[in-house]
Amino acid sequence: MENRSQNLISINPDIRFGKPTITGTRICVSDILLWLSKGMSFDEIIEDFPQLKKEHILAALVFASQI
Repeated sequence: MENRSQNLISINPDIRFGKPTITGTRICVSDILLWLSKGMSFDEIIEDFPQLKKEHILAALVFASQI
């Protein structure tokens, strides 16, 4: 999962001030972590942001665990 999650997370200084984002979106890893901490389920997040998939949320969690 670690190598795969690296492909799903990108850091670009021109997008969201260089915060780690889900590749191809402007959704930050920190956004996903905040939503989860507020009790949103994976399904609720995906419903609100259909460009996300379960693997994106899992990649955000893996990324956060490594920093």
